[in-house]
Amino acid sequence: MADPTTSGRYPLAEPGLWVEQIGSRVFAAGSPALFLDRDGTINVDTGYPDNPAEMVLRADIAAVIAAANGAGIPVIVVTNQSGIARGYFGWSDFAAVNGRVLELLRADSAFVDMVLACAYHEAGSGPLAVADHPMRKPNPGMLLEAARRLRLDLRRSLIVGDKKADMEAGQRAGLSQGWLVDGEQSSQGGFETWPLRGRGDLDGLLAAIAALGAAPGER
Repeated sequence: MADPTTSGRYPLAEPGLWVEQIGSRVFAAGSPALFLDRDGTINVDTGYPDNPAEMVLRADIAAVIAAANGAGIPVIVVTNQSGIARGYFGWSDFAAVNGRVLELLRADSAFVDMVLACAYHEAGSGPLAVADHPMRKPNPGMLLEAARRLRLDLRRSLIVGDKKADMEAGQRAGLSQGWLVDGEQSSQGGFETWPLRGRGDLDGLLAAIAALGAAPGER
């Protein structure tokens, strides 16, 4: 079994937190962002993904990301990866799987600007055995960390995920709306959750991205 805490060349901000900025795009301070969960949202969920060959994109998600790219909005992946803490796979496996997901997106002209992954979980061992770590969704830590690094306007940002924990993380980070894959519409504490089921829901998400427009001063 690979040592899950081994960093090597990987962009680990701490033993259980991957923070990787991708590409060279620079965004003006105060830009909104599009946050996305990964497994079950960008790619079809395979449980604890450790095989790049099994990665398949969900329908239409590349179009969502490409729309944000075109609008000048940073695209940020925020993903829980408890399989690392549990010893099912290591950071090297995560790197291979994540690289394949990004490769599939690029083939559809869709690009991610930052990836954050949290491996902490109470069922883990060693330094990754942390219950309710602030970086693990539904806690907002990964969104707040991205906002700190990229100087984002979280209130205007959007989140897409397949679990209520994704929506809760968005709400707790100060976002005002999110889209829940195969979910239901709801409103709580100033946060609006929209379903992402069919074409009409997708059109609503694309319209919300377009409404944000390119951030002033992007270079």
